[in-house]
Amino acid sequence: MQTSLRGIANKAGQDRTYRFRNLISLLTVDFLLWSWTFVNKKAAAGVDRESAYDYERNLVNNAETLIESVKGGWYRAKLILRKYIPKGEGKLRPLGIPAMADKLLQTAVAKILEAIYEQDFLSCSYGYRPGTSAHKAIKDLSAKLRPGYFAWVVEADIKGFFNTIEHDKLLNMLMRRIDDKPLLKLIRRWLKAGILEIDGQVLHPVMGTPQGGIISPILANIYLHYVLDMWFEERVKTHCKGRAYLCRYADDFVCVFERESDAQRFNQVLPKRLAKFGLEVAAEKTHMIQFDRQSKCRFDFLGFEFFWGRGRYGQRVLRRRTSRKKHKAALVNFKAWCQKHCRLPKALLFSKLNRKLRGYWNYYGIRGNYKSMADYFYHIKHILLKWLNRRSQKRSYNWTGFKALLRDFPLARPRICHDF
Repeated sequence: MQTSLRGIANKAGQDRTYRFRNLISLLTVDFLLWSWTFVNKKAAAGVDRESAYDYERNLVNNAETLIESVKGGWYRAKLILRKYIPKGEGKLRPLGIPAMADKLLQTAVAKILEAIYEQDFLSCSYGYRPGTSAHKAIKDLSAKLRPGYFAWVVEADIKGFFNTIEHDKLLNMLMRRIDDKPLLKLIRRWLKAGILEIDGQVLHPVMGTPQGGIISPILANIYLHYVLDMWFEERVKTHCKGRAYLCRYADDFVCVFERESDAQRFNQVLPKRLAKFGLEVAAEKTHMIQFDRQSKCRFDFLGFEFFWGRGRYGQRVLRRRTSRKKHKAALVNFKAWCQKHCRLPKALLFSKLNRKLRGYWNYYGIRGNYKSMADYFYHIKHILLKWLNRRSQKRSYNWTGFKALLRDFPLARPRICHDF
């Protein structure tokens, strides 16, 4: 961490009410060059079609020009390029891709905000933060559920969260910690930047922050820190008669309660609380269920299905397996991947495939989930055999020949990577 950011972090931790001034002065050429190391060089180019490689060839001059425009007051955010990626169930997720100069500047400002707000964020928030991860959220939630104290679960999701953040409310939240008008003006420009749709139309957003923007994750965390985390910690818990716990990863969150009355009251109040900030719960993804040791109910969180099963000696124990929805979607995606790559040379094909499989095992390889991963492995071998036989007009492999091929090009087998 830069020395200046460490000083900001220390001050933010010592005084939770302090408002920082003159943060814009931190944006120097050296600071941008340091921030460049955190920019994803493989990310897609924005509207100007300038790649990270092109931008880096003249990085120092580009950084000097960028800082001069910011300090001089004539900096303007370029249009955000809209792209759509498959979300599952036939839906598309909209992404917003900033230009490379905007990515660099957003990275620098995100580092400043991170130094301040990492001291404020609560331990129940796991998404898009240094030192935390989805696995940490799953581990901590599992630890809370295993003793069996929490018998009721409210699983919730916010409908179109990134598209419904109210700009004025977000900026008011930022002003609780930041007393620097030029920096706030810079953030407002990014929020109001036009979006170039795939049909050439330019949209001017009145709310929301584009997914794909470098600064969007921390702005989203700040918004939900005040809307949900602080409210749950200071208001909900104090009114509960039993224990309560919140686990949030970005806009996906699960709340567990010891008593049914507390869970019911929270389930009724949550939509009203979110509505005050322009947010709405996704009704199809929001449920309240009984989750004691004898319950047969299940709930999904971060791609895993939580349920109570039988242990080695017949006792009821907490189980986690790959969510059935994610399992099915992964097989559909694998079919599409095979269709696209099956004609590659075998050495390259299996090299890419093993990288894909290792990524899957690294995420889903938690203790107790081997059966689901083995089932996925079984199906992908059948899918792979099918598409290998489509490389030519006649059938190339039967199962005997396919097994011989796998001896020459072995697949990365399922393995448990996380012992929790």
